[in-house]
This record gives sequence, C-alpha cells and structure tokens, in this order.
Amino acid sequence: MPATHATQIAFFQRARGLVETLAWLRLCAIAGQTATIVVVTRLLRLPVPVVPLMLGVGALVTFAVFAFWRLTLPRPVSLAEGFAHVSVDILVLTYLLYWTGGVENPFVTLLVIPMALAAAALSMRYVAAVAVLASICFALLVPWHQPLPPLHVARIAEADLREIAIAVNFVVIAGVLAFFSARLANALRAREAEVRRQRESTLRNEGILAIATQAAGTAHELNTPLSTIRTLLGELQRERGNDTALAGDLALLVGQAERCRDILRKLVAVGNRGLNDLPEQLTLAAFVEACGDQIRLLRPEIALRIAFTGNAGEQVIAAAPDLGHALVNLLSNAGDASQAAGSAAVELRISVDGGDAVFAVRDHGSGVVPRLGAGFRTGKQHGLGLGLALAHSTAERLGGGLAAHTAEDGGLVQRLRVPLLGNDNSAP
Repeated sequence: MPATHATQIAFFQRARGLVETLAWLRLCAIAGQTATIVVVTRLLRLPVPVVPLMLGVGALVTFAVFAFWRLTLPRPVSLAEGFAHVSVDILVLTYLLYWTGGVENPFVTLLVIPMALAAAALSMRYVAAVAVLASICFALLVPWHQPLPPLHVARIAEADLREIAIAVNFVVIAGVLAFFSARLANALRAREAEVRRQRESTLRNEGILAIATQAAGTAHELNTPLSTIRTLLGELQRERGNDTALAGDLALLVGQAERCRDILRKLVAVGNRGLNDLPEQLTLAAFVEACGDQIRLLRPEIALRIAFTGNAGEQVIAAAPDLGHALVNLLSNAGDASQAAGSAAVELRISVDGGDAVFAVRDHGSGVVPRLGAGFRTGKQHGLGLGLALAHSTAERLGGGLAAHTAEDGGLVQRLRVPLLGNDNSAP
C-alpha cells in the first residue's frame, strides 16, 4: 500500500534529521582523526602511513562540504539519500581502518555508530542495508589490512597504549550514543504527545460532526411544525385580535416564531456557504458588531464593553459562520462566570498580531482556567459543555487556536486567534 502524504513528510523529516546529525558528527570525526594523526606521528613518532590517511580525511572533508551545501537546498532529503550519507561514512572509516590495523585497531567498533543512527531514522530495509554494508566492511578488514607498527614508545608500554585507545574509543561511542539516544527519546515523546493531541482533536471533531448532523436533521424536521405554528398564530390573531389580554401574548408568540424561522433560514444559508466553501468577508469592526448585537439580544443582562487596538477594526477577516458562534459562546461563558462572582461586566478587546486577529474575552469571575480540548465538559450546573469545545474546534479548523490564562487583577482571559484574510493560513 503506498505511503500517505503525511507518512512521506515524516520520512523526509527523519532523513533530513539524520543527514544533519551526520554532517555535524562528520566535522567532529574530521577533527578527531586529524588530531589523532598529529599525536601519533608527532608525539608518539609511530611510523603510520600519513599520506593515505590524510587522503581519507581529505575525502571526508570534501563530502562534509557537499553535505552542508546539500542541506541548503529546498529539495526534501529522501531515505535513499540518508542511506547514501551513512554509506559514505562507513566506507571512509573502513578505508582509514585498513591503513591502521583493520580489526586489530581498537577504534574498529566505531562502525557501530552509523548503524545506530540509521536505525533511529531510516526504514527497516535501509537499516538492514546499512547493517549488511557495515558487516561486509568489518569482514573484509579481517584478512585485508595494513598491520599496525609497534605501539610501544618511550615510557609507554604497548599494552598500556592499547588500553588508552580502547578507553578513548569507549568514551567516544558512549558519548555519541547517549547524546543521540536522549535526542531520539525526546523526539519520540514529542511525537507521542502530538499523536495524543491529534487523537483528542479527532474525537472532539467527530463528536461535533455528529451534533452538527443531528442539528441539521432537526432543523429540517422543525420547518414543517414551525410553518404550522405560524399559520395557526396568524389565524388566532385574526380571530382574537380584539381580545386585549390575549393580543400581547399572541404578538410575542408570533415574534418568537418569526425568530425561529430566521434562525432556520440562517442555518440553511450557513450550510450552503459551507458547502460552497465561501465564507463571508467582513471587517473586524463589522464582524464584532454583529456578534455584539447577537450577545446583547441573547444576554441583555451582560454589560459588554468592546475595544479595538490600533486599526484592528479595519482589517478584513474570512468570517466563517461558526467563528461568530465561537465568539458568542465565549462571551456568553464569560458572562456566566462574571455573574457567578456578582458582576455583569465582560470585556472584548480585538487586536492584530502578525497575520492573525486576536479576540481577548475577559470576565470577572473566579479565574479558573478551563481544560481546552478535553471533551464536552462544563463547570456550570445547567451547561452542556459544548460552547468551549466548539470554540476550540472552530479555532483549530480555521488555522488558529484558543488559549486561556488568569488575569493579573482577577478573572479569566480567553484569547481566540484566527488568521486574517490573505494570510497563508487563513480559511479560503
């Protein structure tokens, strides 16, 4: 089965991470190999083949320059390319070991490092290929290699010098493996956290989709009884229009029926725009004014104060209908929190941060930060727990986010962030 687009992106990221890691390790290897050659030839005065060894180090320097140049290109790094970089390092190390004793060299175990790094980033078939290549190189070094010169020097026995080399080799391998194993573990934990977040988001969106589907079906079913109610109310008004006591109640019922009809029509219009992927384009001032009018109609007891920062009101936003519902839900929740603390004040401040519009909703309640994205939970006695979940889901779907923090002088501030029209992440 072909890999999905997301899987391919993950492979590209892992391969690029491997190539970057090898590039920096290659610089360390070049420095270490050069220093080793200098120490062996100048201080220990051992007759090692300097020219072949420097040719190998020079080849590694050339490839290191190429690797850093390659990382500057925008083209993704494939798994095959990552395998090629690992292979070059194994082959150059094998060449250097050939001139320095082969398997008798204590540093032969450095062949393990490329295999360990490949196992952390490449797919199984490339890891197997790296293991086979390293094993073949090791096997070839057994019969074919240039023997090491006598290792004993003044005041240092041959056994002591070999033990020093083994100790240095162990420190190098342990340090590299410990460092990159820790990096790998951190990356895995970050990936698991992202997977959990995506799973929670998916479950929440599935629940919201089910609710939306049920709401659409309910709206369709309500159209017929609502039409019947409006017809009967009209007849009652004609028949009992002279009844003063009843006329006011009938007028109120007619007004409520008309409002229900307008809500259903708006719901149909929202669905049509959603299907056609055509969100309404409004300035932030017009959008906020419409939301303010709606919250004042629904919650007249709330004392809403609106303020714009700079020229934020002139900015244009792709006002998807659910964005308006999200903001109204946040304002309504803020009103409930303020009223629970004996206040009716709710503040809405609109600002622009980069390419995003930020709606900061401030209440004067207890300041308890809600758990965003944790499902349909509510702390209100008669709440359904949908408002905050819908707002969070809407913000994520539009390419933004929802965050909350406690205000310094009490209360809670919830920041709804969505891209402005024309921003790369904005909804179409």
